[in-house]
Amino acid sequence: MKNIDMHLLVIRTSAMGDVALTTTVIRGLRKQYPEIDITLVTRSNFAPFFYSIGRLELFFPDFNNRHKGLNGLFNLFRDLRKPKKIDYIIDLHDVLRSKILRWLFKLSGVPSSVIDKGRAERRMVITGKNKLQLRHSVERYYDVFAKAGFPVLLENGPWILPSEEAKKRVSGLMNENGLLHIGVAPYAKHDLKTWPEKNMIRLLELIAGQYKVRFWLFGGKEETEQLISFQNRIPESVLIAGTLGLDEEIALMARLNFMIAMDSSNMHMAALSGTRTISIWGGTDPLTGFGAWRQPDIFAIKIPIEELKCRPCTVFGKGKCRRGDLACMNWLTPEIVFDSLVNLKII
Repeated sequence: MKNIDMHLLVIRTSAMGDVALTTTVIRGLRKQYPEIDITLVTRSNFAPFFYSIGRLELFFPDFNNRHKGLNGLFNLFRDLRKPKKIDYIIDLHDVLRSKILRWLFKLSGVPSSVIDKGRAERRMVITGKNKLQLRHSVERYYDVFAKAGFPVLLENGPWILPSEEAKKRVSGLMNENGLLHIGVAPYAKHDLKTWPEKNMIRLLELIAGQYKVRFWLFGGKEETEQLISFQNRIPESVLIAGTLGLDEEIALMARLNFMIAMDSSNMHMAALSGTRTISIWGGTDPLTGFGAWRQPDIFAIKIPIEELKCRPCTVFGKGKCRRGDLACMNWLTPEIVFDSLVNLKII
């Protein structure tokens, strides 16, 4: 084990769900190694994920100006060294930017450990050569800290906690008794990860037909127009996207009865908030290590690989359906998902 009187620099700037997942290991690290100093390099809009983790320094790069391009990375290197000497680099990202930063720190004598993303293993899942469960991204994060000499014990959640101010701001939103409060994040970044909108609308109609319910609609800013149209077709719904800050969204998620989401950042956020999370999968699959953390496997609803051997066809959702019919999503009818919710005793 390395000297605990040291300063760790942890790097993970995107994507949103992946940054959220770092809370699992950083929370445990902070608790189990209280003497070390930790600086996390990430984007400013992700700061609410870490509000409840004490003694954690956050550094927000300015990739649009001061830290843009190669010269910007030299500026970032200098800026990170200014406040306090850095003893070790933990790279949870392993992209070009972080590679260059690691190289610059290496030239000045600072060692590093880097995540093994298991790219070859994931390709084997996609090509059908292996259909076994791979290590989760969270476990890969833990591996990096163990390699650095800081093994962290896996702890129970929730891992993302809202601020007291956020809890107060949303406390009046769910004041109606007898309602089933369900979060819905109907969209994802790529088509291969998005259930057809008509299917989600029909599912919510089936739920509303049998239960007294309120649906809370989550999504990114770029999805706001779609969500407004979606909300107009669901009378029992409230639009959250674009109306609340991230800290408030987390506070609201933590109070839901459960969340229904695609393979998306909202899936990760809900699970990390301690909320039961039903995820709907198409071209991607939890096998590749990106499932909702610590949620039961049966909460991931998908067409079995044995029935549709082309699944999964992608790790991140990029590309187009090679069959041309998006069977992985279209075969998954609203009735199948509704029956799953009933059988799982979620509703």
